Amino acid sequence: MESKLSVNGVGASCHDTRAASGCGGGSGLAGSELPAAIRAKIDNHPCFSEDAHHHYARMHVAVAPACNIQCHYCNRKYDCSNESRPGVVSELLTPDQAVSKVLAVAAAIPQMTVLGIAGPGDPLANPQRTLETFRQLTEKAPDIKLCVSTNGLALPELVDELCLHNIEHVTITINCVDPDVGAQIYPWIFWKNRRVTGRKAAEILIAQQQKGLEMLVARGVLVKVNSVLIPGVNDEHLKEVSRVVKAKGAFLHNVMPLIAEPEHGTFYGLMGQRGPTAGELGALQEACAGDMRMMRHCRQCRADAVGMLGEDRGAEFTLEKIAGQEIDYAAAMVRRAEVHASIEAQRATKNQTPCATQVPSPRPRTSEAYVSLASLTRRRPTQPATRPVLMAVATTDGQHVDQHFAQARTFALYEASASGIRFIGERRVVHEQGGSTSRDDTTRALQQTIEMLAGCEVVLCSRIGYEPWGHLEAAGIRPNGEYAMAPIEAAITAVYREMVAAGHGLSPVTTPVLMTA
Repeated sequence: MESKLSVNGVGASCHDTRAASGCGGGSGLAGSELPAAIRAKIDNHPCFSEDAHHHYARMHVAVAPACNIQCHYCNRKYDCSNESRPGVVSELLTPDQAVSKVLAVAAAIPQMTVLGIAGPGDPLANPQRTLETFRQLTEKAPDIKLCVSTNGLALPELVDELCLHNIEHVTITINCVDPDVGAQIYPWIFWKNRRVTGRKAAEILIAQQQKGLEMLVARGVLVKVNSVLIPGVNDEHLKEVSRVVKAKGAFLHNVMPLIAEPEHGTFYGLMGQRGPTAGELGALQEACAGDMRMMRHCRQCRADAVGMLGEDRGAEFTLEKIAGQEIDYAAAMVRRAEVHASIEAQRATKNQTPCATQVPSPRPRTSEAYVSLASLTRRRPTQPATRPVLMAVATTDGQHVDQHFAQARTFALYEASASGIRFIGERRVVHEQGGSTSRDDTTRALQQTIEMLAGCEVVLCSRIGYEPWGHLEAAGIRPNGEYAMAPIEAAITAVYREMVAAGHGLSPVTTPVLMTA
């Protein structure tokens, strides 16, 4: 196995400076400032790098049905195709079936770089099935990164075996570091052949999670910590979780909203425990970002997800559809390498392109080009700060304003100021049906979308209807459909400048300036 970084090499070097980052979508060193060894591990990993998720795909295989703990927010389903949340799969796989499926997907989707095992139970509560899958893939698909997600209870005993399969990315779900909080989340764990309940169960789980985290970091494995934000239970406590896991060397912290719809059948859902509002989630992420690199582009994927983040192509690769396929994986690896090289060439070109970016405009312009806010920060580092503006973008590819407002189910959020453009995260639209007419449902869905966009001053989209335009304006949100298909950064720069010119409380002194082309 390749040599690993020391504990300090991962822990200390990853968190010394807070800056805008394309490698996780949050605080921490920018991607270009990370040590080369770490940068190589995340550059094409869509979960560990915010920029990579625009270019590369991931895949989960559902080989782990059993779980060794019970969470109040979880209800596993093994034959479900109409829910998109962790713990849900359409079909369970044996290790052999999983490997066949991975080879088929990797050949058909050359952008797929990562294979993860994340359930539907806990992969490490099913060690034989999980490790056999990794063993085969290490041999048969050496160009694919292998990852695992776990609750951490069985992690310390399996760290060495995971490292034997060159697993360099592990996700641990850590919702608390206080047993009194944990007792409200976990009714029981299965530990040493017996069920343990209450505070004692939480004590054991927390100790195992922290021990596993320390062991992984000591071996140079990059650790992402997932935490579920549960209002009234661990919302304030997660700041302490973030501080603790950072101190122990975790690379990334992903604070996710509780999914608690009653129809999912979870304890919290049935008992009326609400999920956080978008504002509550964003505020907590910001509070944690002072201590920790944050992931903000998580889509809370199914345990059998296939494709780019935010899409699921699993239905294209059912066991029935891949049965009998003969995969020439040697040839597939050649094709995959070519596609990856092309992607990296495009990314390099984008990074090296001169700062000026021409913006499609709704009205005639002179020979001018907009300069990205980020580039202005580099040119004029002494500019005073100005009021930040939160903008939501309807986008399908994370790079262009290319989606109709009514079709958007996820909005990308950016904060613009004279200091630069900062990716904040994503907000997902959850429409609750139940109106007596389709008109009622449409009105309700629009209102839910507007509530989800609370705090945003602008919504950028490719098109928008008259009625939602009026409702957004009434809610104090400015709709903008004038920059359809424009690069997101260029469009935000243009809108920010227009807001300054219109006197929206932004000082002209700190306005992004126009540079002649």
